[in-house]
Amino acid sequence: MKDLIANSEGKNIVSWVSPEWLADHLDDPWLTVIDCRQQSHAYIHEHIPGAIYVHEGLLRMHIGRSPVQWIPAEAAQMLFANLGIEQDHPVVVYSECTLPKLSAAALSDGLEQIFLAYTLIRFGFQKVMLLDGGLASWRSGNHPVTDSPGITRPCACTIDVQVGFLIGYDECRKMKDEADVILLDTRPSALYEAQGPWPKPGHIPGAVNLPANRLLDDHNPTLLKQEAEIRGILTSCGITPDKTVICSCGTGRSATAVFLILKYFLGYPEVLIYEAGFTGWSSVPDNPVVTGKNPR
Repeated sequence: MKDLIANSEGKNIVSWVSPEWLADHLDDPWLTVIDCRQQSHAYIHEHIPGAIYVHEGLLRMHIGRSPVQWIPAEAAQMLFANLGIEQDHPVVVYSECTLPKLSAAALSDGLEQIFLAYTLIRFGFQKVMLLDGGLASWRSGNHPVTDSPGITRPCACTIDVQVGFLIGYDECRKMKDEADVILLDTRPSALYEAQGPWPKPGHIPGAVNLPANRLLDDHNPTLLKQEAEIRGILTSCGITPDKTVICSCGTGRSATAVFLILKYFLGYPEVLIYEAGFTGWSSVPDNPVVTGKNPR
């Protein structure tokens, strides 16, 4: 297991577990295993025994000016209660990268599991685990798969939105240029530097670029790189534990990967997330942007 460095209260809220660990605990009565691959057909074909299926599209909706806002707390409570996921019970999430294998309609980039893990802790779940290496690592260890569906059992569920690490537009705008703050843009460099699908090109002025996939295995984005390599990459970008780091991206998806790695895998003390990302920033007509490789 890649054990996290615990937060200041010493609670292992998020951790990365090996296929061997999951195999040893698969029959634990309180453990929920969630398959969150893009295609439900992939789950129907085969999945880890007992796993239930959750599509990440259930987790966000259009609210106000944002087409990709997290669902309200009351919607999250209904969703997770019907799935039978209790706040203080352990959850393991997994996905799989299928980019080279399937048609465009079935693409899965592997980030689904880290996005779902973030969403769970965002809504107050206390013990969330990611299967390091996802379904590919599970298969490579010759662990069993099945086409028999898991069974959901509705439960009482309490949602507690963790506002402490969330920042909005006004707070991001105010904080981003402070000397001890790094605004981290985790999009691919091509989007950071030039035109993407947004009304404006480039990035938020002052944002440093570190694509999320640089911290993940080159061939399997559900697998973390080794800790020493991750720390080396971060240090080379000036992302050190003495700074407050604001994670951002285009729509809040890849930012969740870097947020979890910094806050829970490495134990950085001050990590925030600007979920609206460049979508929120570029939606304001008067906001400036910067193109090219440099933050400013």
